[in-house]
Amino acid sequence: MSQKQSPNYLFPLIIVFIVCFLIGFITTMNNSMIEFCKEAFKLSDTQGQLVNTFFYGAYFFSIPFAMMMNKIGYKATLVLGLIVVGCGFIANNLGVTAALGSANVYTVFLCCMSIVALGVVMLQLVANPYVMVLGKPESGAFRMTLSQALNSVATTVAPIFITTVIIADKPKLPENVPGPFLMLGIFAIVIAAILFFIKLPDPDMDKKNATSEEESYDMSKYKANVFQYPHVWFGALAIAMYMGLEIGIPSMLPAYWKADASLPGSATDYLFLYWGGMMVGRFVGSAILAKFEARKLLTACLVLGACCVGISFFLSGMAAVYAMLAAGLFHSVMWPLIFNLGLQELGPHTKNASGLINMGVLGGATLPLIMGSIVDNPSLGVGVAIMLMFVYYAYVLWFCNWGSKIGINVK
Repeated sequence: MSQKQSPNYLFPLIIVFIVCFLIGFITTMNNSMIEFCKEAFKLSDTQGQLVNTFFYGAYFFSIPFAMMMNKIGYKATLVLGLIVVGCGFIANNLGVTAALGSANVYTVFLCCMSIVALGVVMLQLVANPYVMVLGKPESGAFRMTLSQALNSVATTVAPIFITTVIIADKPKLPENVPGPFLMLGIFAIVIAAILFFIKLPDPDMDKKNATSEEESYDMSKYKANVFQYPHVWFGALAIAMYMGLEIGIPSMLPAYWKADASLPGSATDYLFLYWGGMMVGRFVGSAILAKFEARKLLTACLVLGACCVGISFFLSGMAAVYAMLAAGLFHSVMWPLIFNLGLQELGPHTKNASGLINMGVLGGATLPLIMGSIVDNPSLGVGVAIMLMFVYYAYVLWFCNWGSKIGINVK
């Protein structure tokens, strides 16, 4: 009797891995553009942080996009996300070029990048489920780890791309901002076209097994809905605070350079060290997590990250910069640890809680803007803005050891 041959998903998996790389690349590239945009568009620090506000503000649509995904399916959402990313990049190239000389040129740039961000949100909703189902179940963890590794590589490569391709010793003028975006847009649409003609499995296993899954829980042990769990709300706020930590340093680095004229080069030249530290930290952290409790690891990372930022205040020049950049090594594992603590003991409410906690990414749209306004205040400056990060560290530390235990049975 002949055995049924399992389908070969190698090519679709490679395409989805490219999507995972693209997500990390676009997210970090956006943040790395702040310094160049400030000079090109003659912006204040507050206005420069609008790059983050318009990009991360797109995560407000996470839940509506999840509802849309349930209607049109995973594959259609994936293809649509890539098309939206591509159109956003192409619109950026054409729109900024057309608006040159106008007072609205920076507004055009921000609106186009927000379109790109909407596509990225769609891609993030579907990328991980596809990685899990495109292959044998027993190797799913390996594929997920590989996709995260590619995402980390992308976050490290993006600042280098900004320095060597977008900036590349060009005058900091508006016409030099959108150059490579046209090619990125075409690349995203080509990937969308390839995916459109590829047959992909349905990763929505929950939909197929919804009845059996619900029956597997004793509903009397759980509250009526996810909104009644305090630790979920605290977890969403912890993710928001974490976003202030993750992008706080790369967002404030240009202002740090502006405050100290003795620093060599530009802030963008050194951003790859921060994201590279996060990449290394994710690999090391995954190995350490197998031996240490999540709360203890998160506590240690928070304390060590805060120490790196604190030490920078007692140093000067590049020594202070390197101390701050070293914090990326300890920021690396915070996201999954915070996320998992927010999803404890939720049973049938886990999926809805995940969407709610993910809304915390909106912290990336608000906290850097607040820090930018502090930098613009002559009586405060970049030092006070960076000190605000200690508030973020303190809250996440509270959530880790106390807030995440409220309302649940944790020893």
